[in-house]
Amino acid sequence: MTYYKALLLSILITLTTYTVHSQDTENTNNSQETKDSLDLKDSQNKMTTWQMMKYDGLSVYGGVKHVYTQPFKWKGKDWLTFGGIMAGNAILLAVDEPADEYFRKQGEDVPDLIKEAGFRFGKPLLNYGLTGSIYTLGLLTKNEKIRKTGVLLIASATAGGLLQTVSKTLVGRARPLTGEGNLSFKFNSSEAGFHSFPSGHAILSFTTAHAFAKQFDNLFVKGGIYALGMITPVSRLWDGAHWLTDVTLGLVMSVVIVDSVDNYLKKDKRYAYGNKKNKIRWNLRVGANQIGVVGRF
Repeated sequence: MTYYKALLLSILITLTTYTVHSQDTENTNNSQETKDSLDLKDSQNKMTTWQMMKYDGLSVYGGVKHVYTQPFKWKGKDWLTFGGIMAGNAILLAVDEPADEYFRKQGEDVPDLIKEAGFRFGKPLLNYGLTGSIYTLGLLTKNEKIRKTGVLLIASATAGGLLQTVSKTLVGRARPLTGEGNLSFKFNSSEAGFHSFPSGHAILSFTTAHAFAKQFDNLFVKGGIYALGMITPVSRLWDGAHWLTDVTLGLVMSVVIVDSVDNYLKKDKRYAYGNKKNKIRWNLRVGANQIGVVGRF
């Protein structure tokens, strides 16, 4: 988004200026940050499994709470960004019905296996089974990176899942398959045919994809993960279960929610993993009669 690019540019300019005028202070602060991260990592290594579970449970709760409370702290530019997102989605209303016709026609040639896989991956049971397994692996191995990824996945899926469940019922938008049109609503409806907005499958699947992709720097790996994450949202269009605007809003919500939880975990320094000072950078080294991977600390 333009807002985030402008914000990043402002931060980079500020940091550059600060470095020129206060190099000694910066070095002191960096040393303290590294020490704090190492102290946190050391303290977590001494935790029992039960203590780690309680700690991570509080992290999940804090992440979900952060998602829901952040809008109350938004300022002018934040509301402008929000307005831009909603305006863009409103514009897409004009192509909802043509897009529905196009995707449903395309869906006739898509193998049932792909459509079924997309449908299943967006279901809470399978999604939480996957995220829960990742967290359990991190817990049993005491691997902080995997634990943090599991916490990010669980907190994001929980925040997004609750939000889309409430929104679907309150908005009561008709699904394409009902034949009612994209502007037909039954507010606060309990009928499944009027639970179209937003797409819960899109939110759960892309939340998982975005959270995973954030763990990698390689653009090809990221691209592959995002491509897999898009199968479920598109499969909902193939099946006529959602309008294009249901899916697009679901994708945007996923990114916002995951980034919000991730920002909370970093801001509160819940986990030492992620500090660039302690990150291992892997490089491929090729030479005469040798090839290998080198880790630089």
